[in-house]
Amino acid sequence: MRALIVYESMFGNTERIARAVRDGLRPYVPAETVPVNQAPDVVPADVRLLVVGGPTHAFSMSRLSTRQEAWKQGGLVTPVEVGIREWMAALKPPAADRVKTLRVATFDTRIAKVRRLPGSAARSAAKLLRRMGYRMLTTSESFFVNDTTGPIRDVEIERAERWGAELGRLLTGSVKVA
Repeated sequence: MRALIVYESMFGNTERIARAVRDGLRPYVPAETVPVNQAPDVVPADVRLLVVGGPTHAFSMSRLSTRQEAWKQGGLVTPVEVGIREWMAALKPPAADRVKTLRVATFDTRIAKVRRLPGSAARSAAKLLRRMGYRMLTTSESFFVNDTTGPIRDVEIERAERWGAELGRLLTGSVKVA
């Protein structure tokens, strides 16, 4: 049993959140992060928790056009051609025998100045995953950056690690792995 965190990151902020979630999960279950362009299109059999995260662009998950616009802003850590939207479109639904044991959780990063705006990459991803037959472990979570390119605030990294620990507790019934 392990957790797999698939993330899309353009400026490194969502990647930092993904790694913090991983670190929070590790006392409960082995966990690893993988960038979306390297993620499998079938959830491996030993994965009990799939966590999906990406930046909120135009009130939802990024699109090729919004990623190109982000690239024009400069500072991209890695050019992103495939986002979580495209990856989930190729992701296979869970096998019937996995529906009872496999859970998913979603998160996003967004600009702190616009907290009250509608829309969320995490909620959009959760909705799509539920339609595909995946079952949510908990509600989606948002983490805030200071501006489009960041930086991500240290308090958000700490909050992401706590959220990862909460995912671990929910998944395992609060039993820590030695």
